[in-house]
Amino acid sequence: MNYMIENYMTKHPHTVGADQDLKYAETKMKEHSIRHLPVLKEKELIGILSLRDIRLIQGIEKDYSKLPVEEACVEDPIRVQKSDDIRKVCQEMAKDKIGSVLVMDGKKLVGIFTEIDVFNFVSKIK
Repeated sequence: MNYMIENYMTKHPHTVGADQDLKYAETKMKEHSIRHLPVLKEKELIGILSLRDIRLIQGIEKDYSKLPVEEACVEDPIRVQKSDDIRKVCQEMAKDKIGSVLVMDGKKLVGIFTEIDVFNFVSKIK
């Protein structure tokens, strides 16, 4: 079995611009049935936004929908390389209690690996 994470990640993840508002990001998540969006600023990866982040701000800020994504995202998200061993990545995700990591090819974003991808990986183990 090949354990490189690129074989189990979600390729070509949907992204959101840092200057777009939270309502746009929330709508995009609903449209695509996803809970995490990598955040780009001038084509450079700067963060990740989760539906949980939006819900947290929604509880604090009455008019959350107009806030820019950059103000709500987690900066400097966990990144792994596409050739990394999925077992080690899963161990780190469990240890740090994180729901997703961004998969890179050098400095280029090529995928996202979420807890759903973990479940899919585990279901294929015989």
